[in-house]
Amino acid sequence: MRETDKHNAGRVLETYFEAARKECRAPSSELMARILADAADVQAGFPVGRASGVRVGGFVRQLVQGLGGWPAVAGLAAATVTGLWIGMSQSSALIAYATYDEPDEALYLVDLSADALFELDEGAL
Repeated sequence: MRETDKHNAGRVLETYFEAARKECRAPSSELMARILADAADVQAGFPVGRASGVRVGGFVRQLVQGLGGWPAVAGLAAATVTGLWIGMSQSSALIAYATYDEPDEALYLVDLSADALFELDEGAL
């Protein structure tokens, strides 16, 4: 489509829009009555809500809101489950530390390899 055709099409449409603006009639009272009756029928199908000002929810709702909402509660639940999992699982690396007889014996269970040296010489930092 050429630019002139687009311009002419825009003028033709503008004349139709102008005619529609001039002929703006209010809807008849019969039409409005039918619309309102139809709306009342549709509204009758919706459940009745609670009155405003009525306190909804109890202790759990207040607790969830106090913690920051359901995303925060989900994060706390995930952290709790993870903590229980780590605490209840008996890793072979942790068993050696947990099964010592004397309090000082646990200190000797840590054995650093030769590669794990602390370089505190001059110029190391």
